[in-house]
Amino acid sequence: MMAVSPSQSHVIISFVATGHVVFIEGATREPVACFRTTPGVGGVSQSHMATPSPDGTYVVVANQNGKKLERILTDYRTNSFSHDLAATLDLANCITPNGLPCQDPDLRPDNAPICPIIESSSTFTFATIRGGGLFVVDGTATPMAIVGEYDRHMVHGNGCLGAEVPGKMYIDSGGGTAANLHQADLYAFPTTGYAATNPPNTPEPTLVFSDPSEGADAHGAALTKHGRYLWIADRNRNFVWVIDTDTDEIVNTIPLVGPASDDPTPDLVMVSPNGSHAFMSLRGPSPLSGDPHVSTGSTPGVGILKVTEGGRNATVEGVARVSNIDGGGVERADVHALVIRVK
Repeated sequence: MMAVSPSQSHVIISFVATGHVVFIEGATREPVACFRTTPGVGGVSQSHMATPSPDGTYVVVANQNGKKLERILTDYRTNSFSHDLAATLDLANCITPNGLPCQDPDLRPDNAPICPIIESSSTFTFATIRGGGLFVVDGTATPMAIVGEYDRHMVHGNGCLGAEVPGKMYIDSGGGTAANLHQADLYAFPTTGYAATNPPNTPEPTLVFSDPSEGADAHGAALTKHGRYLWIADRNRNFVWVIDTDTDEIVNTIPLVGPASDDPTPDLVMVSPNGSHAFMSLRGPSPLSGDPHVSTGSTPGVGILKVTEGGRNATVEGVARVSNIDGGGVERADVHALVIRVK
């Protein structure tokens, strides 16, 4: 995964398999810091996603199979970074403020954190969980502290990304694992009202939509310019849901299959700063992550869409293809993350 610092000065790359987080200076293209997450469950260290706080002071890292949230302190201006080990939250072994086990066969059976989403005040991190449930964490506390706990009956698993508009944080859930092949839900959480004194599942999120169809797989998310519309990519069925953020209603779906690709398999989505185009990472025929039944695509590369109707619609303009043929003639290219950095 990749992210860009709020100042646009650095790119942050997460290496899932090894657990490394690397900071690259945008102007020089040089790595300036490298950290590795600490061993967790079974001695595993992973880094699925590292998310910078909007105020630029820290990064929250999802140590996925290690089942930890970790923090790196950041000063991009001086290229100063430090792994704040005292902040680590062990999701496999902790106890919630309500005295409940963080990981529990009924409440939250698999607490591998997938994506940490930090809201605009740089206080609360919404951490999606592989097995279902969600934690809202005070990312400024040491150690980071749970201030909102949700179980799998309230929030389904495998959420990938979130997006914030004033007063609301959108979080999705998806499929893509052997235990949960198909899933597509979208929730709208309030951005305030979190405290350790709250009972479980409080404040309650709004369920914007839940698609029970076989093959459904909600994944990447992005807001169009001015935040009027939210796009959610269905990785398996090759279209984009368009949600009006004023009404929380689905107002359109954008098909992606066509002359440019017969199976694009959109993973993550980014919208250009001027709002004119959207870019999607498209998966390859030999996917390196995610269950192959939803992650296998035919045209690895970057999909380019022309945004129309103020973000309510779009047309596919083409695919910037990439290729990596191995010695056996197998296409190994598999685009997963992409970011836009403003120079």
